[in-house]
Amino acid sequence: MSAVIGQVLRPWRTGRLWPSLVHVVLDLPVGVVAFVPTAVLLGATLGAAIVVPLAVLTLVLLLVWTDVVGTVERSRAGALLDVHLDDPVPRLPGGSVWNRFKAGVTERARWKQVAYSVLRLPVGAVLFAIVVGAWAWSLAMAALPAYVTALPQDTAQLGVAGIGQGPAAVAASVLGVVGVVAVAPWLSVTAAAVDRSLARWLLGPSSEAVMAARAARAESGRVAALDAAAAERRRIERDLHDGAQQRLVALAMDLGAARERLETDVEGGKVLVAEAHEEAKAALRELRDLVRGIHPVILEDRGLDAALSAVVARSPVPVELSIELPERPPEPVESTAYFVVSEALANVTRHAHATRARVSIARSGDTLIVEVRDDGVGGADPDRGTGLQGLRDRVVGLGGTMDVLSPAGGPTTVLVELPCAS
Repeated sequence: MSAVIGQVLRPWRTGRLWPSLVHVVLDLPVGVVAFVPTAVLLGATLGAAIVVPLAVLTLVLLLVWTDVVGTVERSRAGALLDVHLDDPVPRLPGGSVWNRFKAGVTERARWKQVAYSVLRLPVGAVLFAIVVGAWAWSLAMAALPAYVTALPQDTAQLGVAGIGQGPAAVAASVLGVVGVVAVAPWLSVTAAAVDRSLARWLLGPSSEAVMAARAARAESGRVAALDAAAAERRRIERDLHDGAQQRLVALAMDLGAARERLETDVEGGKVLVAEAHEEAKAALRELRDLVRGIHPVILEDRGLDAALSAVVARSPVPVELSIELPERPPEPVESTAYFVVSEALANVTRHAHATRARVSIARSGDTLIVEVRDDGVGGADPDRGTGLQGLRDRVVGLGGTMDVLSPAGGPTTVLVELPCAS
């Protein structure tokens, strides 16, 4: 029973009811605004077909107008229906005016926008009538006992039947409550689903274009991942050569000198052994730091919160850390988020001249969102070798996105989105 009730009330629980209702209510006025100029320009184009210059002018105006409609409607669908559509209309090519005109009028996506502008009014009018009628009828019936006595003859006329006071009004009120709680909400989200399908069909890219874009992103991600792996390998080799390897060479030399000194000068040999001991400890520290840079043990054992708390504690710039994760993300995503924050905070320390920073990590659906913000001088550029380009390659390799907003004078925000569907 609880499952059935939950299913009946699902439009209320998902949080999509009110945005869906607003979208459907706007369908009628938006449809009128889209349809009237489209119909006028389309009729003028067809009517002026024998006057070529006039027909060309009205055709261009038609395509420009429906392009505006498509842009607005993609934005409205993204805001209210949670469906994000890329603009399928390509840029006009260079060259002569004729080539640009020919490319524009032969582009299928433009004519799909014309079709959408024409269909928006009839489809929107039907959906508007159904949804608004359902809400109005349900609310009117639910409140019927409160105002039935104010109606002529104390009766509400519903077609050939009349509902007066007493049990009939109570029964009508119960039906109205059912309509408000279940019927009207389900009609609203269903109508919004129709709008969503119409927008995807006529305003979004074709399935072939979507597949091509996915293939291009996958190839780009593969190349970026290979580049990031190569850069990481070079960094490890450089750190080993310039750090731990040099210390180990010095340690071997100190131990050799100490062995020779101990035969003739015990005290001097002890001093050299002590220096070699310190050199060995320094080499161990560098090796630990190097291993931590590859994959911190605390991250694997205790997760992002504990690992980044350690990073924040070591930062000379005060950092506010906020992590809201119901569960641990997949290991590659978790590792990438760790290195994004570590490198971003290192840049804050080295370059930003900031007095404070904030790190926020949260999950939204199947996306992990990482934001690092500081109040420094700004001007961060991933192309200037601050380590951000390597992070971007790592993020893109996982299919994510990374944006750096850093105007001169600050503040700087590094925003990363990583897919983490599990």
